[in-house]
Amino acid sequence: MHCRVLASIGALAVLIATPVAAQGPGTAAKSPAKSKAWTMPRTRDGHPDLQGNWTNATLTPMERPAVFAGKATVTDAEAIAYEKKDLDDSNIDKRQGSTLLRLTGDTETGGYNNLFIDRGSELARVDGVKRTSLIVDPPDGHAPPVTEQVRQARGRGGFRNRYDSVQDRPLAERCIIGFGSVAGPPMIPALYNSNYQIVQTPDTVMIMVEMVHDVRVIRMNGAHKPSSVRQLLGDSIGRWEGDTLVVDTTNFTDQTRFRGTTENLHVIERFQRADANTILYRVTIDDPATYTRPWTMEYPFVASPDRIFEYACHEGNYAMPDILGGARKQEAEAAAK
Repeated sequence: MHCRVLASIGALAVLIATPVAAQGPGTAAKSPAKSKAWTMPRTRDGHPDLQGNWTNATLTPMERPAVFAGKATVTDAEAIAYEKKDLDDSNIDKRQGSTLLRLTGDTETGGYNNLFIDRGSELARVDGVKRTSLIVDPPDGHAPPVTEQVRQARGRGGFRNRYDSVQDRPLAERCIIGFGSVAGPPMIPALYNSNYQIVQTPDTVMIMVEMVHDVRVIRMNGAHKPSSVRQLLGDSIGRWEGDTLVVDTTNFTDQTRFRGTTENLHVIERFQRADANTILYRVTIDDPATYTRPWTMEYPFVASPDRIFEYACHEGNYAMPDILGGARKQEAEAAAK
């Protein structure tokens, strides 16, 4: 299912970093057993053909939940029990007791009905085994600690949002890029619309993201633009290492801030065609100004029979005036005291 949401709700973006993380459509992130008859499809220039529509939807959270502490993988029986509980706990139609509503601070009305939430139905399966976290390095399944400078800045409220004007609001809330780094890099599963279309030529690989219709253009075998040229999705340069597409991205702006990173973020992605229905995606995040060490995630992109639909993010959007109007009301109430 593909959802075109008419009102932006920025609070939902934080869910991607939690054990009930934002995940996509009902197609399970499951790699079928490799068939001996399968032959790697290749383009005219001889490289693996990655083209088509894909989804990275999965119930596997970015960081390993406490229930799976010390376990990078689980049996199918353990996975089924977790999946059932996760889907039930996150059913926002239940209102009271829904984990998603609790995390957004809303236990009464909510921003969506449950049919809008396309999170998949299974944990991600890699090499035939279900994973408990997207993060594979560090081995404990958690992002490494932030630097002391970042920790102190957060303690002083250095990362607090402002409400003085529309331009102070987060990029996703303004429908400029998708929520929660769904377009990336790194390309993270979101609450819905975690769908991608890949088109490749010898010189360029294009990845169109259904969420907000972000488009990534990867230039093959080129050089990065000067450091003075900054882009919201960074500057992506691709190369082939055997049958693996390696994408090196730098030149981010200071507005993107994936999990608090700076404009010096450096992302390396690897796309490897695993079988007829799977691309194995591995991504390393490196920003010494934010994290004490690089860290890596790995999960499948699964072939999708669905089309990519228009995402009319700002159509009928009354959330932005409500957000700013609420801030003005709070200021007036504070001034009247």
